[in-house]
Amino acid sequence: MVAAPSPPQQGQLERTLTTPKIVFMIIAAAAPLAAMVSTVPLSFSIGTAASVPALFVFAGLTLLCFTSGYAAISSRISHAGGFYTYIARGLGRPAAVGGGLIAVIAYNTVTIGVLGAFAYFAQSVAAAHGLDWPWEVWAAIGLVLVGVLGYRHVELSARVLSVFMICEITVLFALDVAVLVRQGTSALPAASFSAHNVFSPGLGVSVMFAFASFIGFESAALYSEEARNPRRSVPLATVIAVILVASFYGFTSWIAVGAVGPGHVRGVATRHLDDMFFMLSDNYLDSAMTTVMQVLLCVSVLGAWLALHNAANRYMFVLGRDRVLPGWLDAVHPRHKAIHRASLVQIVFSALVVAAFAVAHLDPYLNMATSMLGIGTLGVIVLQALASLAVLGYYRKRPGHWWSTRVAPVLGVAGLLTATFLVVRNFSVLTGTSEPAVVALPWLLLIAAIGGVLYAYWIRSAHPRRYAALAHTENAGDDGAPAAPGAERPGVRPYTPAD
Repeated sequence: MVAAPSPPQQGQLERTLTTPKIVFMIIAAAAPLAAMVSTVPLSFSIGTAASVPALFVFAGLTLLCFTSGYAAISSRISHAGGFYTYIARGLGRPAAVGGGLIAVIAYNTVTIGVLGAFAYFAQSVAAAHGLDWPWEVWAAIGLVLVGVLGYRHVELSARVLSVFMICEITVLFALDVAVLVRQGTSALPAASFSAHNVFSPGLGVSVMFAFASFIGFESAALYSEEARNPRRSVPLATVIAVILVASFYGFTSWIAVGAVGPGHVRGVATRHLDDMFFMLSDNYLDSAMTTVMQVLLCVSVLGAWLALHNAANRYMFVLGRDRVLPGWLDAVHPRHKAIHRASLVQIVFSALVVAAFAVAHLDPYLNMATSMLGIGTLGVIVLQALASLAVLGYYRKRPGHWWSTRVAPVLGVAGLLTATFLVVRNFSVLTGTSEPAVVALPWLLLIAAIGGVLYAYWIRSAHPRRYAALAHTENAGDDGAPAAPGAERPGVRPYTPAD
C-alpha cells in the first residue's frame, strides 16, 4: 500500500469560527423565512394540507438520525471536504471522488437556484413599492454583494448572516405569537398530527418539500478547518441546527394551519401561493409588519445564497487541493485568508447562467430557480444518504456508540433513500415543469458519480501517490487518537505537483 506523503505546508485557513457562528451560517443556508413563504403554501396546496407540520417533524427526526452518525464521524475527522472526506473514510476513495463531483454540481446549482429566487422576490417586492427594475439588475446587485463577501474572510459572512437570521426569525415569531394570542389553543390544531391527514393523498409531495427545506444544514463540516475547536463545534452546530430548524418549521407551519383552519388551509393556500404569509401578517399584525416581512424575505434569500456560495467554494477548494479539479482552485488569499479563487469561479459561473437565462427570456423563478434548486436538492439528499452509509463503513471495525454509529445511520439511510425516491418520482412537481430537458437533470448526478469513480481508478493506476493523498488528513481521525502537536495543518497541500 502506498503511504500518503507529508508535503510542505501551503496556504492556510484561519481558525476563527465558533459554534454559534457556524450555527448562524448553516441555518441561514436553510433560509427559514423563504422556506415558510415560498414552500409551505405549495405543500399545503398540492401536498397533505393540514398535516404538513407533522411531515416537517418527520423530516427533522430522519435528519437527526443522519446527524447522529454525521456528528460521530465529524468528531474524529476535521477536514474542509465535508461529504467528500467522510465518504472516502467509510466507502473508499473512488466513491469519494464521485461524491465530490456530485457535491460540486449540487451546491453550485442550488446556489444559482437561490440566486434566481432572490432576483424574482427582490424585483417583486421592489416593484410593489414603486421601484420597478428588471430582475437582471437585482441579480447583478446580488452577485456583487455575494462576490464581495465571498472574497473576504468567512468571519465577515458569519457576522452578516447572524444579523439576517435573527431578523427573519424574529418577524415570523412575532406572527406566531400574534396568532396564538388571538386564537388561543385553536392555533395548534390536533388535526395536523392525525394519521388520517398524514397518510392522505400528496404525502410524497409534502415529504419531498419538507426535506428540501432543510438543505444547507449539513454544511457545518465544510468549516472544520476554520473552526476553533472543530471536533466539538462541527457536530454540536449540526445537531443544534437540525433541532432549531425542525422545531421552527414544524411550529410555524402548525400555527399557519391554525390561523386559517385545517379544513380551509388547502383552498386558501391554492388561492394565495405567493402571498399566504403576507396575508396572515396583514390579518394578525399590520401592513407595516407585512412590508418588513417582504423586505426580510429578500434578505433571507440573500443570506441563503451567501451561505450556499461559501459551501460550494469549499468543495471546489478541497477538490482543487487534491487535483480532482484544477489545482489553481487551491488558493487562500494572503491578506483576507479567504478561498478567493473558488469564490470568483462560482460568481463568474453564476453570472454566465444568469446571462443565458436572460438572453433566452426565461423566468428567474419559474425556470431558473426551480430547475437549479431541483437538481441541487436531489444532489444534497443523495450525498446525505452516502454519508450515512460512510458512517456505517467507517465504524464497521471501530468502536463506537451503538446508536450514533449503527442504528441511527441505518435509519438515516432508510429515510434519505425514501426522500431520494420521492424527489426523483416528483421531480417535475419540485421543478414546476415537465420539460424533458429539466426532467432529465437527475441523470447529470449519475453521470458525475460514475465519471468520478472511473476517474479515481485512473488516478490510482497512473498516479498512485496522488491517489493515496485523496481526502488525506494529517490529524486524528482514523483512530480517534489526539493529534500530535503541530500535526493539524488545515491548509496542507496533499502532494507536490511532481506527484
